[in-house]
Amino acid sequence: MPYCSQCGNQVRDLDAYCTKCGVRQPVAAPGGFPSATEAISDKASCVLCYIPFVGWVASIIVLASARFRENRIVRFHAFQALYLFVTWLVVDRVVGPILTVVLFRPLSHGGFWVPGLGIAGLVHTLELAIVVIGIVMMFRVSEKEATRLPWLGDLAEKSL
Repeated sequence: MPYCSQCGNQVRDLDAYCTKCGVRQPVAAPGGFPSATEAISDKASCVLCYIPFVGWVASIIVLASARFRENRIVRFHAFQALYLFVTWLVVDRVVGPILTVVLFRPLSHGGFWVPGLGIAGLVHTLELAIVVIGIVMMFRVSEKEATRLPWLGDLAEKSL
């Protein structure tokens, strides 16, 4: 049994305050709840990083947590998933609008815009391909297959 940090009176393990002097005890309750990063497995952490559109949040949490600081596999997948999301973001927010402006031509006799070669369809196909790659990576990581994406895997390796 522990003793009060102020008066030395004997207190029980779960007492938050001393029964004699009333001082709060610095004893942590045993069996406390683990933090979010401690409660999740390495495999689940990797899978969460590849969830389309929101996996970047899990990637940042993994990269910022002290628990995964030395775990190269989990950090690799967090970086690779983050770079996959950035690739989708670049296609959606940069490539799509640029191609739309460059390939939509005004007609010389009016002011009408005509679509150029189905660019919107091409951009949406690229975005869908990136999302499908993320979903495939979720399944591969859950099966503990070592999968390294071209270019993004090299970037992730350098980021470690």
